Amino acid sequence: MPASFHEVLFPLDIALKSAGGPERRTDIVTFGSGREERNARWAHSRRRFDAGYGVKTFDALQQVVAFFEERRGQLYGFRWRDRLDHSSAAPAANISPLDQALGTGDGARATFQLTKTYGSTYAPYTRTISKPVPASVRVAVAGSEVVSGSAFTCDSITGVVTFLPGHIPASGAAVTAGFLFDVPVRFDTDYLEVDLSAFAAGAIPKIPLVEIRP
Repeated sequence: MPASFHEVLFPLDIALKSAGGPERRTDIVTFGSGREERNARWAHSRRRFDAGYGVKTFDALQQVVAFFEERRGQLYGFRWRDRLDHSSAAPAANISPLDQALGTGDGARATFQLTKTYGSTYAPYTRTISKPVPASVRVAVAGSEVVSGSAFTCDSITGVVTFLPGHIPASGAAVTAGFLFDVPVRFDTDYLEVDLSAFAAGAIPKIPLVEIRP
């Protein structure tokens, strides 16, 4: 992630009450017969959120304005906690070092990128995880958990797991991990329009956010 990114988390109490999810782009051509041809324009999904749904009080609104100003609008990215999808584990399950497959050792490879795979049967999608929550990452080699700090480190800015000398996975050993993670996003506007009279009456301000792709 470039220098135009601040490693700071958007106010959590607001984020967890907001709305949003993944977006994809698909071209669809319909022929005279009614048959369709579909083509994916994006190899990876991109998440969009509206933080306005989480703003319920004037104090919360002031927090967002201050956060927006410090980010200079769209200029600087930041971390966002997606309430729907922020864990490597299955829904309602605790994190396990066996949650996600990262690759297979060859006796020399020392670095593995954190990823999360969605689906398993027809067309599994693997998503790169670049913003793990610091100290949340658990790693296993050949099914046995290894110790953070002595066997491996994980860069919370890139999501790269690095095995330390003497702990590099052996050839054929499966490398797996479990973790919490944030989404790198930015504001999708340089203008926050807030009608205080409408806000007092219960109207929700629009505060759009969009995921930053590496």
